[in-house]
Amino acid sequence: MPSDALAQRWQLPSHAGPDPLEGVPLPVALRAVLARRGTLSADQALEWLDPPDLPKAEDHFPDLKAAVERLTQACRSEEPLAICGDYDADGMTSTALLIRALNALGAQPVAAIPSRMDDGYGLNPRMVEELHRDGIKLLVTVDNGVAATEALDKATTLGVEVIITDHHTIPDPPPRALAVVHPALTPKDSPYRGLAGVGLAYVVARTLAAALTKPDAIVSARDLFCIGTIADMAPLTGANRRWLREGLGTLHRTRCAGLRALQQLSGLEERPLRADDIGFQIAPRINAVGRLGDPRLVVDLLTEDNSDEAVSLARQCDGLNRQRRELCDAIEAEAVALVEADSEPPPPFLLLAQGHWHHGVIGIVAARLMERYQRPAALLAGDGDGMFRASVRAPEGFAVDQALAKCAPFLDRFGGHPAAGGFTVQAAHVSAVHQKLSALAGTWMENKLQGLVVKPEALLRFEQIDRGLWASLLKLEPFGIGNPAPLFWARGCDVVEQRTLRGGHLKVRLRQGRTLHDGIAWRWRGETNIPDQIDVAFRLSMNRWQGEERLQLEIVALRKHYPSIALHRAGQRYTCAPSQSEGFTITNHAGESLMVERGGNGQWHCDDKRASHAYVSALIEEATIGLGLLP
Repeated sequence: MPSDALAQRWQLPSHAGPDPLEGVPLPVALRAVLARRGTLSADQALEWLDPPDLPKAEDHFPDLKAAVERLTQACRSEEPLAICGDYDADGMTSTALLIRALNALGAQPVAAIPSRMDDGYGLNPRMVEELHRDGIKLLVTVDNGVAATEALDKATTLGVEVIITDHHTIPDPPPRALAVVHPALTPKDSPYRGLAGVGLAYVVARTLAAALTKPDAIVSARDLFCIGTIADMAPLTGANRRWLREGLGTLHRTRCAGLRALQQLSGLEERPLRADDIGFQIAPRINAVGRLGDPRLVVDLLTEDNSDEAVSLARQCDGLNRQRRELCDAIEAEAVALVEADSEPPPPFLLLAQGHWHHGVIGIVAARLMERYQRPAALLAGDGDGMFRASVRAPEGFAVDQALAKCAPFLDRFGGHPAAGGFTVQAAHVSAVHQKLSALAGTWMENKLQGLVVKPEALLRFEQIDRGLWASLLKLEPFGIGNPAPLFWARGCDVVEQRTLRGGHLKVRLRQGRTLHDGIAWRWRGETNIPDQIDVAFRLSMNRWQGEERLQLEIVALRKHYPSIALHRAGQRYTCAPSQSEGFTITNHAGESLMVERGGNGQWHCDDKRASHAYVSALIEEATIGLGLLP
């Protein structure tokens, strides 16, 4: 949370109508959230709550039939083949999913994953040569492969067939392979468009098991799909949403011994898991291995059938995760000290370089700096021979991939997407790269409104927050990219208690009317003494502690509460204030006022004939939202 957390700009939601999505079995605040996210009818809302069956994958992926026919041949002939993955959670779970599935279906798969430190990303010619020497004639890539031009050329030369399953950008010209299973090759409205690498591996495994009439052979495949999809922050819509809703409810009873061991070490109870459980507990333990260790550890863990051995492997993952946290905290402290050693404001683009920083975690720290200072950030770690390797993160609106492309003359290698990227650069060019990136970020900062914009989606009064609301909220899950957890707001909350916890978190107890609720602001960067009465923007969570469950507010932003509000429209300023009766007044700059009251039907109305004008009507609707009178 930025240091000016009390000065953030709030943008309250638009009017959602008198009864948004009437007839949908959800509380009105949740119906308002769906309506504001673009759900236009009750039928659409009901379909979101209960997603329809998916179309046949074979009808959406042009090369899926060819891939499955070749893999069917491999399974029936017990052929050895290689699964070529990646060292992040998506790549490792994808590899494990196909290893488990193909083993059960009759083939003899082996894992081939590059080293983050020695090989870099994706399939490379050396891997192809080594696998060919070992007698491998078929490679299946997962979460990589479309851009591995040299490796694919080597495979063609050696007579090795390649099936590519990947979700990264397809280059021009496209890769040469026996089959390319890629979401971009599906129809534009396909529910399979948002699949990550593990989703594509799941499509292949499901289709192959059906072709061989052995659906029981992939009983753990959906469990691994759930882990990899959430860990990779894939959009939780379409096929991802459908399969996650099916899989999360039974994931805690998985037959995969490695996943059971990870759940045990993560302290997750015998209950259906939520996306947050995976994102905050399981995924970090998997990702830490790819960052600091050998990714084969995770593949071994997720393909292990012996429970005792699985626990031993999971403990190794847990140890690497603790090491990852310590490294991140140490590098973050050092980076913050470097930024704040200069009394001047930070540059528009933060670029920090240290030879001893670890390549595996600088991306995490760059993301923390981006959040802390609300500007793009790059951390560079020494790569030997006078070279640095960088990880870049940026707020929404600053396109990392485009910025790096403009620095191409100074960079040896670069790549990424709008929110994140990376590059390799000679030490002599670091200063020039920083100047160019700061110039681009400076222009971006001038063109955007300063400060973080807080966008609550619906008003939620404290008296409405109970187990019934929580049960309804769970119907909208899983939450993540493409379907974030709703951001609510409450107006006029009294601060009963506040204290700072170890780690810099702010704990508060708030009262609205007669109802009390606890709130937590993680990694709070604002004032230590907040006002006595506040408006608060928050998400709901369930705090589980020592066997007890209690709803709490996860605070995103807060501001000092004012009984009256100001609205600015068409260059005019209007003051909106509660009246002594159940209503409010709107006063213009000339002192002219309108009285708005609640009618017998619960709707707000004004008897003044001026209220029928579209401009005034819209002003009244905006006032009812700003004064916290409508959800």
